Amino acid sequence: MNTFEQEVRQRIDANGRDAALREVGLTFVRETTGPRYSYNFSWLGRPIIQYPQDMVAMQELIWEVRPDIIIETGIAHGGSLILSASMLAMLDLCDAIERGEMLDPSKPRRRVVGVDIDIRAHNRAAIEAHPLANRIDLIQGSSVAPDVLEQVYKHAEGCKSVLVCLDSNHTHEHVLAELEAYAPLVTPGSYCVAFDTIIEDLPRDAFPDRPWDHGDNPKTAVWAFVEKHPEFEIDRQIDNKLLISVAPEGYLKRVR
Repeated sequence: MNTFEQEVRQRIDANGRDAALREVGLTFVRETTGPRYSYNFSWLGRPIIQYPQDMVAMQELIWEVRPDIIIETGIAHGGSLILSASMLAMLDLCDAIERGEMLDPSKPRRRVVGVDIDIRAHNRAAIEAHPLANRIDLIQGSSVAPDVLEQVYKHAEGCKSVLVCLDSNHTHEHVLAELEAYAPLVTPGSYCVAFDTIIEDLPRDAFPDRPWDHGDNPKTAVWAFVEKHPEFEIDRQIDNKLLISVAPEGYLKRVR
């Protein structure tokens, strides 16, 4: 595996140096944004508005980081929450097998916290009816409101490993506020992932009915954040590996 992993790293590095290949990936995202390609997928029965490449990236990160808790802002139909919950359930199972213990599914150790300003009734009902619902805590309210942050921080108390995903309001101001509020929870070696940084790379006015646009989006917020927070670095290896992603430069690793 060491040889294989070295070959993988070499291929990923080569991707990063191949401007034409990276442009092909960006072209794919640009061309599929209008037709809403990312709306066509689900995870264990719940719609997940993501590109398959980002779903695989999150699986890899969760397996690598092995978080005690995953905090997500922006819920929509709940597919991302279910993806996170399913990975955490697998981690709990693997831990039990390694320890030679029986796993009690009714008492999950790892949990997911989902925050949204408007959890629609039908989505809440579907999430709460899912077999993995006992791993998920839902909080309704603005992700940067003091009372919401207080609840989130309480859920994270005592957790040795914390992973955060930001996917709510995509304006620069809001995402920067989320980064400042949630990044301190992220443990060294783990990640804060800011989704939809791709907005900066799409044509201006690609979202005429939304308050975000080129120059005012998650990527500009990430740039402003990492400039003042050297404890976080953009993991460009993930970008070079995926090539197709809604979160280029959005995978932020806490390095110290």
